[in-house]
Amino acid sequence: MFKEYKTIREVVGPLMVVDGVEGVKYNELVDIVCHNGEIRRGKVLEINRDKAVVQLFENSQGLQIVSAKARFTGHSQQLSVSRDMLGRVFDGMGNPRDGGAPVIPEKVLDINGEPINPAARNYPDEFIQTGISAIDGLNTLVRGQKLPVFSMSGLPHAELAAQIARQAKVRGGDSKFAVVFAAIGITFEESQYFVNDFKKTGAIERTVLFTNLANDPAVERIATPRMALTCAEYLAFDCGMHVLVILTDITNYAEALREVSAARREVPGRRGYPGYLYTDLATMYERAGRIRGSEGSITQIPILTMPEDDKTHPIPDLTGYITEGQIILSRDLYKKGVNPPIDVLPSLSRLKDKGIGRGKTREDHADTMNQLFAAYARGKECKELAAILGEAALSDTDKLYAEFAEQFEKLYVNQGFETDRAIEDTLALGWELLKILPKSELKRVRQAYIDKYLSKD
Repeated sequence: MFKEYKTIREVVGPLMVVDGVEGVKYNELVDIVCHNGEIRRGKVLEINRDKAVVQLFENSQGLQIVSAKARFTGHSQQLSVSRDMLGRVFDGMGNPRDGGAPVIPEKVLDINGEPINPAARNYPDEFIQTGISAIDGLNTLVRGQKLPVFSMSGLPHAELAAQIARQAKVRGGDSKFAVVFAAIGITFEESQYFVNDFKKTGAIERTVLFTNLANDPAVERIATPRMALTCAEYLAFDCGMHVLVILTDITNYAEALREVSAARREVPGRRGYPGYLYTDLATMYERAGRIRGSEGSITQIPILTMPEDDKTHPIPDLTGYITEGQIILSRDLYKKGVNPPIDVLPSLSRLKDKGIGRGKTREDHADTMNQLFAAYARGKECKELAAILGEAALSDTDKLYAEFAEQFEKLYVNQGFETDRAIEDTLALGWELLKILPKSELKRVRQAYIDKYLSKD
């Protein structure tokens, strides 16, 4: 039952105050009916006795509060969901942006979702192949995991996001795989890049796109990732699909949260962000996972640009606490022409050990991963030493490690944005690089695997 009020007292920017309200709830959806019949949307941000503060989704220009009415709908924001959403492009509020007809809903769901009972969660332990060696070989993504990408301004995280969305798959069986892609606060050109890339490669057929543009309202930016996650939950837990959710850019989301918080005159926390930023991010990230008795799962890859390239900034800092690791992009590698510029040493997937090994990837995966990490770390040290003291200061073995580091970046990490490597190709390339080093240096690999996989020349 709708409740209508003609008691709009004032409008300040995107905020509106309505007097004399009864039974109104936080987050409730509001229709503002203008004198000419036009309807604008908003939601309840705050309730104080009989006053409600409403955040408008659109601007308040031309709104006449004398003749306008506020209609409270009795429910929070909802999304109409259906299997037919696959292959479609929507805006940040779930309206079609591709010129197609509105979705005929199989269900209408609250975009805030429902918390997953921790006891009902299943442990993530199934390998997802992204086709990118630096992720599959060294920082493996596991089904049901939350693995963010920490980027920097100007780095090609959009290309990496598109590549993962295009190539990701669960190996073995005939499991249904879908991608839900949410672009938050991006430019029109970026939006067109994603749409065109997915259409060109045919990935659009298994993808649902939600695109929120930079000139869309801040409140829509806050709703966009929740729209995407609601769609993902339906596809995963109602339709039994493995769903990969890619959210880019979380920094734009946090900026919108700060903007709304400032408009509400809340006491700011670190760097002006609201004190509840951690809780708010957790309500999104924790919607990933697997549930006992359900075929489907949600795996999340949030992408964020670190302001001022600072890992200790509140957004990457809090994201790191909530998620299971991080993939870090490097400006130095990008300057060298390495793409994707993934810096494997500070990157980490905390669940990688659960998704690799015999029956999942291959028996030698863990050993070769550890050996490649160790050799690359020592190789970088040797290169730094050579830059300070000259190559003459290096031993013959050190020179081999320096050569290994060079070839590792050139061949293993630098695969470009079009190459899709199977895990077997990634592991074979790792063994090929380990040939640069003497066998006596391969201390982290079992002798049986050296005999089996290190071919004799």
